[in-house]
Amino acid sequence: MSAEAVPRKPDTRRHKRPQGRGAGKLAQVRLRPDEMDALRETMRTLNLESTSDALREGLRLLTREAAELAAAEEIRSFYEGAQAPLPEGVAPPGDAEFEAVDEMEW
Repeated sequence: MSAEAVPRKPDTRRHKRPQGRGAGKLAQVRLRPDEMDALRETMRTLNLESTSDALREGLRLLTREAAELAAAEEIRSFYEGAQAPLPEGVAPPGDAEFEAVDEMEW
């Protein structure tokens, strides 16, 4: 029997076209039950349709936070530990303002 005559097994894999920009990458994550419960609750609250949407949103927020931390470090490095100057016309906060902020509840 030639190789051409051997019946091929049907391909049962699902092929999805990547959405958005370029080809996507598959990333697997193992979540503890409490993390999965929190993820499901977050998805309901934010009206996210899929786990992938929720994880992408989480990555977007982490990326933004990392960029903010990097910018803050760059500013600290530039001023070499000294206080960064306030914008013109802005007075530095006093003790009363710091105390008021400490008393605030979020």
